[in-house]
Amino acid sequence: MVLARRLGALAVTAAAALTLTGVPAQAAQAPIDVRLIAFNDFHGNLEPPAGSSGRVTLSDGTSVVAGGAAYMATHVQQLRTKNTLVFSAGDNVGASPLASALFHDEPTIDFMNDIGVNASAIGNHELDKGYQELLRKQFGGCASDGCQFEKSFKGAKWPYLAANMTFDNGLPAALPFTVDFSGGVPVGVIGVPLKDLPSVTSADAIKGLKFGDEVQAINKSADVLDKLGVKTIVVLLHQGDNTEGGGPNDCRTTPGPALAIAKAASPKVDVIFSGHSHQQYDCTVTDPAGNPRPLIQGASFGRLLSVVDLKIDPRTRDAIRGQTVAHNEVVTRDVTPDPTVQALVSKAVTEAAPIANKPVGTITSDIVAAQQPSGESPLGDVIADAQLESTKSAGAQVAVMNPGGIRADLNFKSSTAGVPDGTVTYANAFTIQPFANILQTETLTGAQLKAVLEQQWQPQPNGSVQTKMLQISSSLHYTWSASAPVGSRITSITVAGQPVTPDGSYKVTANNFLTGGGDGFTVLKQGTGIVGGAIDLDAFTAYLTAHQNLAPPAADRITQTP
Repeated sequence: MVLARRLGALAVTAAAALTLTGVPAQAAQAPIDVRLIAFNDFHGNLEPPAGSSGRVTLSDGTSVVAGGAAYMATHVQQLRTKNTLVFSAGDNVGASPLASALFHDEPTIDFMNDIGVNASAIGNHELDKGYQELLRKQFGGCASDGCQFEKSFKGAKWPYLAANMTFDNGLPAALPFTVDFSGGVPVGVIGVPLKDLPSVTSADAIKGLKFGDEVQAINKSADVLDKLGVKTIVVLLHQGDNTEGGGPNDCRTTPGPALAIAKAASPKVDVIFSGHSHQQYDCTVTDPAGNPRPLIQGASFGRLLSVVDLKIDPRTRDAIRGQTVAHNEVVTRDVTPDPTVQALVSKAVTEAAPIANKPVGTITSDIVAAQQPSGESPLGDVIADAQLESTKSAGAQVAVMNPGGIRADLNFKSSTAGVPDGTVTYANAFTIQPFANILQTETLTGAQLKAVLEQQWQPQPNGSVQTKMLQISSSLHYTWSASAPVGSRITSITVAGQPVTPDGSYKVTANNFLTGGGDGFTVLKQGTGIVGGAIDLDAFTAYLTAHQNLAPPAADRITQTP
C-alpha cells in the first residue's frame, strides 16, 4: 500500500506539472534551443565493457573503444547545453555485470541519478525480478537481504514510464508519461515497452501485468498531452530494429517493429528514441502527416549517446521539425573520467571483488557465443552440456538453452601473478549467465520435441521469419533443411544416438524462462512431470570446475542442408 500511495503521488506530481503549461507563451520570437540526450540498454555496465561489447564500429569499418560509466558521465556533461534533458529508452539494469548485479543494480540507479536522468522507459529487463522490485528501484528501500551497497537506497530520482503497461484489470501499472520543462517550454515524454514483452521475460516475473499495442498507447498519451498544452513530445520506445551494418550515424536498418511504430505513431510526436535491439542507427522517418522526425538508437552498454537538438517555436511551443538535428555521439575513453561516478564504480568493483575474482575453472582458448551457419554455438554447447550434467539426477536426457540468455563470450586470458592461463572467474561466468533462471526437467513426446525445434523459425506479421536457434546438449543431434517450409524444416532427430519416435518419451531440461514459453517456444509449456533443479549459473560454474582446461566442443550437433 505504501508503494501504491507513492506511485499515486508521482502521478499527482506529473499532473501538477501539466497545469503549468497554461503560462503565457514567451514574447521573444527566436526559436528556443533544447537538447535531448538519450541512451538505451545500459544493462548495468558500470565498468568499461570488454571485447566487442566495448567497441563501436564506424562507417568506414574501423572501430573505437567506447563505454564506461565514468566516461559516459563526462560526455553527458560536455554535451549539456543551457537547456538539456537526459533520458533512457530502457533496460538500464538486468543481465548486468557482477559489480552492479551483486548489489541488486543499485549502483546503476545511483549512477543514473548522478548524471541527471529525467525519465526512463521501462524495458523488459526492468521486470526481470518482478513488478515489486521495479517499484523498489523507483521509490527506494532495502531488498529482502538488506541494503548491501549503501546503508540505505533512495531509489530513482526520475520516473519510470510505460504507457502500454496495465494490470490485468486494465488500470495503469506505471506512469504513461511525464512532463519536463526546458527553456521555459514543456516537453512531454512518453515511455513504451515492447508489446511482446511477455515473450522475452519470465512469465512469473510479469504475472498480473498486460502490455498493449505501442502505437495505440503512444497516440492516446500524445492526445492527452496535446490537450493539456504540451506540444513538444518525445517517445522513449523500448523496441528496435536490426541493421545491415553501418556506423553510428548511418541508417541501414532492416524493416522491423520500430520503423513500423515510428511511421504510424501520432504526428504530435516529434522524436523517437528506440532501444532493445542493441543496434546503432540514426534515421529520419516520415510521420502520418508527412513531416520528418528522428528514429535513433545508440547501440548498448553506454557506448553511444543519442543527441537530438530541437528548435522550439516559443509561440506554439512545438518543435520546428525541419530544423531538428540528430546524431549518435561515441562515448570515447580519451576524456577525463568523472570523479564522482568513478568513485561509485570503484566502490562497487572493490566490494564485489572477493566473489568476482574467485576462480571457477580454466579453458584452453576462447569459447564464443557466436553461432555458425547451422545455428550451433561453441559456448551454447558448453552451457547446454552443463545443464544436462546438472539435471541427470532428474533423469534428463537432453538440455536446450535459449541463445538470448548467453550474454557474453568466455574469453581466454593470459596468466597474471598467481593466476594460471585461461582462468575463468565467477565474474566471467556471471557475465555470461546473469539471470539466475531455475533449471527444470520435463517430459515431452518425440512429436513435441520436434515441434520445439520447429519453433526455432517463427513467422512474423510482416511476412519475415525470425530465427532463434536453441543451443543443445551433446546427447541431441538433428538435421534441418534451409529450403523446407517453416514448420517442416527438421528432417531427422536422434537422442543418445537413437532416432526419436513421435510417441516416444523424452526428459528435457530447460530453464524456467523457456518452460514458461519464452522466446516463442510455446510447446515447452506442454511438458509434464516438471522437476526443479539448480540455478543455471550454479550448474555452469560447477561444470567449469569439474572440467578443467575445457576446450571448445566440436560443432557436430546441428547439421544444415540446402
